[in-house]
Order: sequence, then structure tokens, then C-alpha cells
Amino acid sequence: MGYQTIQLEMHGVVCVLTLNRPESLNALTLEVGNEFKAAVADARRRGARAVVLTGAGRAFCAGGDLREMQKIAQQEGKVEAFFDEPLRALNECLLLIRQTPLPFIAAVNGAASGGGCNFALACDLVVAGESARFNQAFIKVGLSPDCGGTFILPRLVGWRRATELLMTGEVVTAQRAFEMGMINAVVPDAELMSQVMVIAEKLAGAPTAAIGKIKELLEASATNEYGGQLELERKAQIQSGQTKDFREGVAAFIEKRPPKFVGG
Repeated sequence: MGYQTIQLEMHGVVCVLTLNRPESLNALTLEVGNEFKAAVADARRRGARAVVLTGAGRAFCAGGDLREMQKIAQQEGKVEAFFDEPLRALNECLLLIRQTPLPFIAAVNGAASGGGCNFALACDLVVAGESARFNQAFIKVGLSPDCGGTFILPRLVGWRRATELLMTGEVVTAQRAFEMGMINAVVPDAELMSQVMVIAEKLAGAPTAAIGKIKELLEASATNEYGGQLELERKAQIQSGQTKDFREGVAAFIEKRPPKFVGG
């Protein structure tokens, strides 16, 4: 399938998805959302075992494309259209990131603003170039947040800090984002993709079925109580124990050799 706003590249079993609207700083549109969903499905068909998400040009993603959304609203003749269909598509993308049983790693280059910031934070791991910047820009145009910012940010940096960032739209450097626990690592700009690919290849070689279960359990833990979480862990471990990767892991441990996981 050909894409207009997304670039898909396979590097062995690592898929690199690039938001590819550099002229608009990779701003999010309905088309981006629809193509992102198709690209994730395409990557899985091609056997991807890890996904890297990055942006073309000098930014990761500037958030929602206000011009595109305004155009939709004018065509539909109602302000609700400015938000409704684009946000539905983008929400489906975010759920894909959270629910797809593969590791997603964000490689943040340049600005990650508004919805673009929250797209990055939705990934399982976030690595930023040293010149990257993050901000919850919604307040700057009189909007409340979208793309899961009010869910993920308090869980990463705490309630008080998240409130401050959401209410002020303050721009946060990559180093400060790392210090606050918002992201996993900061690397030199020139080494961003090479270092992220090392991480992605390592995770792609891991038992990705177990990684999928880890993602499920972490997602459930946000709203679960302790006893319920213990029960989910029990059920997930039984399911993990029925995989080829578990059998291979045990055999490799007994035989004192590196395991060769296949992701199932």
C-alpha cells in the first residue's frame, strides 16, 4: 500500500514509521490517523516485532493541524466537525499503540507539541534527541487536551507537575523531560536513530508475546485494585507459559545458551 503522510520502512523485523508531513511539522490530520492505522496493520503483516515512531524533517510532530481541522468544520458547517472525526481517528491510533502486542519506541526529533507530545508519550519507550522539546500546547489556543495527555502525563510526572504543564503549556527540554520521568533517555541528535534502532532490535529479539502481556497488565493496573491485578497476572502468566518462547526460554536456561525467541 502507498502512503501519503506516513513512511513505512522495514529493517528486518523492526518497522520504522515516520510521520511524513515535514512542511507542516508533521501535524496530525484525519488522513494521518487513517494511514497510521493502516501502516501498523501492514507492519504486522510483514512480520514486525518492534515499531519505531519518528518524524520527518525538523520536528517529531506539532500536534493537530488546525488549518485542516478548520477546513473540515467549514465544509460540514458545524464546529463539532473541527474535532469529531479527526479525534476519533487519532484516538484509535493511540489505542493501537497501547494495545498492539509489540513494543513501540518513540524517537523524538525536534518539537513534540500538543497531540504530538502525547503520541510520543503513548509509546512504550521514549528516546529524545538533545534538541527535542515537549509541550502541552492546547492551552495556547484555548483548548483542553486530547490524545490521552490527561491520562498519561500524571502517571509519568505526578499530579502537580502534570497540572502545571497542562495549564501553562510550558516548553520542556529533552533533559528536563528525562529528569521528570517523562521520557526514558536523551541522546545526541546525530545518534538518535542509531541508538533507538539498537533498542528496537533488542526488543524485537525478545519474547514479544510476553511483552504484549506486560502491556496489557500495565494498562489494567492504572484502574485495577491489588487483588484484581494479582489475578490478571496469574491468568497472563498461564497464557505466557503456553507459548513457544517460554519453552525455548526454559530450554536455553537449562542448556546454558542464549535463547532464540520467535514471538509466539
